[in-house]
Amino acid sequence: MQHLFGIGDQQMFCREVRKEDCAAFDTGEVHPVYATFALARDAEWCCRLFVLKMKDNTEEGIGTHLSIDHLAPAVLGSQVNFVATITAIVNHTITCSFIATCGERLIAKGTQVQKILKKEKLSRLFTQQS
Repeated sequence: MQHLFGIGDQQMFCREVRKEDCAAFDTGEVHPVYATFALARDAEWCCRLFVLKMKDNTEEGIGTHLSIDHLAPAVLGSQVNFVATITAIVNHTITCSFIATCGERLIAKGTQVQKILKKEKLSRLFTQQS
């Protein structure tokens, strides 16, 4: 693992809300706004941008925690901007806070944690679960 970042460093990601990002379940569409689960996926991706630069070819990141407060809607077609900020790096664990905004509105905030582990260790862990 390369230690390229420190506390306070940030990554950004933008998402235009697509139809597949809207709230829907097996029973059909709920409403045409950014679903919490899609928002969580994109928040995790924004935080993962650190991991992609920090891991080496023998390593991979794995999520260990995600909390999200979904505060306001973002309608289909709107632009959502994510900012992830490193709040802690302990050994191979990276903790980020994140915010998501739509224009001037804060639509979500939370925390995401990932570990960078050797691919072979992850493979062993996944094989044990089969």
